[in-house]
Parts: sequence; structure tokens; C-alpha cells
Amino acid sequence: MRPSVPARIGSWIVALLVGLVYGVAGTVAHAYAIGWFPLGLILAVIGSGALLVAVRLLTSDRWATLATGAGMMLSTLVFSGSGPGGSVVVPQSELGLVWTIAVPILVALAVAWPDRIPRTE
Repeated sequence: MRPSVPARIGSWIVALLVGLVYGVAGTVAHAYAIGWFPLGLILAVIGSGALLVAVRLLTSDRWATLATGAGMMLSTLVFSGSGPGGSVVVPQSELGLVWTIAVPILVALAVAWPDRIPRTE
């Protein structure tokens, strides 16, 4: 049984908001490193990927997963620019470049992943 249209739209809005929160958290934390080890970037990529997979598996809805990813990409885009005081959250560095490219790749993989095929006996 498919959920009603208002329920689906509501789930897309919630997914977008959750994606925004995860995107902000990953964007802020991606630059944290312990010595040479980019701990923040690794945790941000793992957390974002896990969220996308969880939304895809729990809702079985590509659009909800896409809304989550759109929230992540939107927050990364907003925080990548210069602020009113000239500050930048995502500097033009290797870590910033990897974070900026990793999010759309994760979203594309999660959305394009095939549905589970039911077993026939």
C-alpha cells in the first residue's frame, strides 16, 4: 500500500531538513584533522553516506533520498561561499575539494542504487 500524497510530500520535506542538518554538520566538521589524518572528512563522508542509505532503505523512495541529498548539497553550497564578514567555512584546499565532490557522488550512488528484487520461489 502506497502512502498518500500529503504523507509523501511531508516525508520529502522532513528528509530535506535532515539533509540540511547533516550537510551543515559535515561541512563544519570536514576540516578537522589529527596531524595528517583527516578525521573530520572521513566521519562526515561516512555519516552522510549512512544517512542516505538509511533513508533509501527505510522509505524505499528515491525521491526522499534525493531530497536528503539535495539538503546536503544545498548546505554545502551555501557554506562554501564567503560570509558577510569575508569568512569561509569550506576553504579551497584538498579537504574542501574532496568534501564538495564526495557529497554529490554519495547522493548519486544512493539514488541510483537498484531496488531490491523480490524473491520468487
